[in-house]
Amino acid sequence: MKTIGVLTSGGDAPGMNAALRAVVRTGIYNNIRMMGIKQGYEGLIEGNIDDMDLSSVADIVHRGGTILRTARSEEFMTDAGFEKALNVIDVFNIDGLVVLGGNGTFMGAKALCDAGIPTIGIPCTIDNDLAYTDYTIGFFTAVETVVEAISKIRDTSYSHGRTNVVEVMGRNCGDIALYSGLAGGAGSIIVPEIDYDIDKICEKSLRAKNRGKLHNIIILAEGVGNPYELAEILNKKTGLETKVTVLGYLQRGGTPTTIDRIMASEMGRKAIELLIENRTNKVLGVKCNNIFDMDITEALSMKKIFDIDMYKTADILSL
Repeated sequence: MKTIGVLTSGGDAPGMNAALRAVVRTGIYNNIRMMGIKQGYEGLIEGNIDDMDLSSVADIVHRGGTILRTARSEEFMTDAGFEKALNVIDVFNIDGLVVLGGNGTFMGAKALCDAGIPTIGIPCTIDNDLAYTDYTIGFFTAVETVVEAISKIRDTSYSHGRTNVVEVMGRNCGDIALYSGLAGGAGSIIVPEIDYDIDKICEKSLRAKNRGKLHNIIILAEGVGNPYELAEILNKKTGLETKVTVLGYLQRGGTPTTIDRIMASEMGRKAIELLIENRTNKVLGVKCNNIFDMDITEALSMKKIFDIDMYKTADILSL
């Protein structure tokens, strides 16, 4: 490996910059020319590529977002767009790639692998929806952001005696809702993986009120339904004043937590070492606090398993 390119694609996640820093500095440590590809696969198609040195990644380990910026590229998924990307890789003499992102990003990485481009994927997504790894970079920061928001919402809910439906991100994965709901003491947690009974939620809310509880937080994963419709139903069935808070992209920003920075740094170093050792077409993950690598095709074929035990814990503790 003489030249390695690195890009960030899809939704941004706290910790991407920490991973990028580790990739670039580990490459330079091993006398490899490092090139930053701006705006993901779209930038790869357009040849939006610059050399990166130690200074390029200075003072970014604590920053959210991605200094390379990111984009979703429909053109890359076409035959013509993909061929352009391969031509750019050849023109810039790029020997291998490190890609940072989630499921969609890894699908693009797999296509590059299948085309003969040595590629390593680093899981960076707040959704934590990749089945092969316990956690993804950015997930814990997003959870901390939601828990902090829940604490603030609880203050005003208590003051007014209200119920508040808080919608969190995660697409079709309920991990952000589950972890933040348990840590934040939510009264109910609604996730895509578990069917919910609106009447049971209403009963739990009324029982809590009758024993003197002045606030009620309901966490709703975005993949389940409309929070405003849910609030209206709750209001009609219980008579409890119900407000809605949609946290939205607030969850993607902010300073990454310590654990996200550590995972990102370890995976960034490992990605370069795998390319140097010619152990390519892999994705990195974490299992039992250990960084490991897996074949990208195998990783993408795995089905995400929802933590039912944690969900039961949250349900029991919210009686």
